[in-house]
Amino acid sequence: MNPQDEIVLIVDKDNKETGSATRHEMRASGLAHRASYILVFNSRGELFVQKRTMSKDIYPGYYDVAAGGVVLAGESYDESARRELEEELGIRDAALTCHFSFFYAADKNQVWGKVYSCLHDGELILQAEEVESGFFAAPEDVLVLSETQPFTPDGISVLQRYLEEKG
Repeated sequence: MNPQDEIVLIVDKDNKETGSATRHEMRASGLAHRASYILVFNSRGELFVQKRTMSKDIYPGYYDVAAGGVVLAGESYDESARRELEEELGIRDAALTCHFSFFYAADKNQVWGKVYSCLHDGELILQAEEVESGFFAAPEDVLVLSETQPFTPDGISVLQRYLEEKG
């Protein structure tokens, strides 16, 4: 299926379900939706950073600190997180830790996100349609890199909050 034709769960300003729309309609109209964000760490405490492909419908070619994506109609945040982690990075059956939920709005992007993390030291199988490349780096180094390279702004916001709450 063409990603633009995926049926996305639509929500209101209070994160209450209001219906569904295609991804294309959701982006074109700036509709609020849900998304899962998974921070993938290795046993050295390094975070996986992926470079998004140029075909992505939002922030093409940007770096992203989280795997994840939109919650589809009929899907929970947890189901979305597991599906996206497997699709994007080939990670199956990871123990996911849920951290927090948040609302992010910028330009036409309105998203209610739920943030997870997992530990993974195995092979990563990058989804060619969505992930151009990736690397592991210390979270603090990623924040420094984000000052000079294009990173998804919602992802950087997630990482900053995660690090603040982690202490």
